[in-house]
Amino acid sequence: MSYKTLLFDIDDTLLDFKAAEHHAISSLMIELAIEPSEINVQNYSRINQDYWSQFEKGLLAKDVLIAKRFETFFSLHQLSVNGKEMDKKFRGNLEKGHFLIEGSLSLLENLKSEFDLYAVTNGVARTQHRRINDSGLINYFRDIFVSEETGFQKPTKEYFDYVFERIPECDVNKTLIIGDSLTSDILGGMNAGIDTCWFNPTKQKNPYSHIQPTYEITALDELTAILKI
Repeated sequence: MSYKTLLFDIDDTLLDFKAAEHHAISSLMIELAIEPSEINVQNYSRINQDYWSQFEKGLLAKDVLIAKRFETFFSLHQLSVNGKEMDKKFRGNLEKGHFLIEGSLSLLENLKSEFDLYAVTNGVARTQHRRINDSGLINYFRDIFVSEETGFQKPTKEYFDYVFERIPECDVNKTLIIGDSLTSDILGGMNAGIDTCWFNPTKQKNPYSHIQPTYEITALDELTAILKI
């Protein structure tokens, strides 16, 4: 297959969101006199992922997600907090976290002259734009599509319709999405009718029989073999 347009997920594909999240939530815990232990960080991450999963399925509004994840987490420590205020502090910490996945910049540098590169990411616009800008990823993308700005989120077809309408002369048959999430990136690509590449560095087993990526890679540089460059 000869591709022209490449859609890149951001978090845990090009940027190490787990490292940024770890820094952000640990800083918030310290402020509230909670031990930033690994188990506490993992508990927050689990709660956060559960709420995001509900959001991606259309079961939860964004403002509810934003507040409830912190209210739920801190309730485990017998603390009653204002979820929106916690989110503001958390995002201030998160915006400073732009840890790159190994090989991300070199990959984009190799691809930029032969392909049209776009960022497709769920999340809060201000946070994502700052992290993409501060990390240097901004230099490689023709455009950046953040779910908050589009009004839709991956994996909905509406999100990708929005993206395709804004990519000049976009040919879905020559478009590939690359991302780490089966339920967001890969299912989203399937819903949109485009080929998909699952970035799976930890070599997880795919638990979903109905979500099957076109390709699977465990390191970013493996993408060049698929693209034949």
